[in-house]
Amino acid sequence: MEHIEHLSQNPNATKKKQSASGQKRSNEIANQKWAIASLSSIPLVMTLGNSMLIPVLPSMEKELSISSFQTSMVITVYSIVAIFLIPVAGYLSDHIGRKKVIIPSLIIAGIGGLISGFASWKMDDAYWIILAGRALQGVGAAGAAPIVMPLVGDMFKNDDDVSCCLGLIETSNTFGKVLSPILGAFLAGFIWFLPFFSFPVFCTISVLMIMFLVKCPKSTEKPIPFKDFFSNVKKTFTEKGRWLYAIFFIGGILMFVLFGILFYLSELFEKEYGIKDLKKGFFLALPLGALCLSSFISGKVIKKNKVLMKWITFGGVIATALSISALWFSISLWYVITMFLISGIGIGLGLPCLDALITEGIEKEERGTISSVYSSMRFIGVAAGPPIIALLLKHATQWIFILLGSLSLLAALTALIAIKPKAHGQKS
Repeated sequence: MEHIEHLSQNPNATKKKQSASGQKRSNEIANQKWAIASLSSIPLVMTLGNSMLIPVLPSMEKELSISSFQTSMVITVYSIVAIFLIPVAGYLSDHIGRKKVIIPSLIIAGIGGLISGFASWKMDDAYWIILAGRALQGVGAAGAAPIVMPLVGDMFKNDDDVSCCLGLIETSNTFGKVLSPILGAFLAGFIWFLPFFSFPVFCTISVLMIMFLVKCPKSTEKPIPFKDFFSNVKKTFTEKGRWLYAIFFIGGILMFVLFGILFYLSELFEKEYGIKDLKKGFFLALPLGALCLSSFISGKVIKKNKVLMKWITFGGVIATALSISALWFSISLWYVITMFLISGIGIGLGLPCLDALITEGIEKEERGTISSVYSSMRFIGVAAGPPIIALLLKHATQWIFILLGSLSLLAALTALIAIKPKAHGQKS
């Protein structure tokens, strides 16, 4: 009977209903545009706090009389601290509220920037105090950027809206990566440590936006006791571990490749081609701009189609693997830039898909914790990339391309084999 009634429905009425539903979703996003902009400021600021230092590293090496490996640790220590604290922040956000974790974290990150900047300005042996300030920034980063993803999932009930907004958030993240080398090189052109002092300013702006423009949905449910919560998370990993571990691995590899590329390019431009300051910032921004654009397009296209998410991720990571492997044949300037531009496109296609798969595949009560574990894996990639590339730079550069290309290929195969969403959009 239901089948007959379905067939007898007026097609025009069905279209009108779908149109009204789409209009409702569109209005919901439009009504939340300032909240979305505020949330987007968080990954933008956190990205600026890290990637803005990439073009400054060679200058830091000279000013502090340290090695390239030591300068790479300025990036790495930020991420190492975040790796361990992100799951704690995710758990707290599930229980005491997202904003109550995000706002103090942004303040702590700003204080860390002030410490690093002051040490660079006033101290003779500043390196270890700079690292301490960077570690404090990592504490703040752990409780800020990773909490955005579950908060978006809380704010929107419709999967299309969630995917669209996550695409915008990831685009903001990647836009920060585009802006970072340009802004970092520009500020360092005045005083090499000025990027440290700019970070607290960005944090303050983001704090004010979150305080006044973001309204978290009110929850009438009491927080789950830790024992029950732990059991639920364990059950989630038991039932969905196959594709969750795959996404964690792929996210970590993509960040390793990206920050390995950035560190390599920063060294290559300055030491091999004499490209410095603002010009170097613009050159670094080229592959990152491609990443930003492809991330935006991917977030718009995927909606709630999990099968499409899988294949876009696979295709993007394969493109990354092939373009990096092609660098075996030449490291002439524009050839390198072109190949890394292609790899940027591939990474940008995959990241919003991974975000959406995590957010839409996990229950709200555990979303903060699971997405935080995913963020930790991404931070592992960020932490490991620069120092490993710094060590490989002392040997044949071909090993850099072999490593990054092989890891990208492994990530693509993982996406192909382990991520198996059903046709109707749910994971198997």
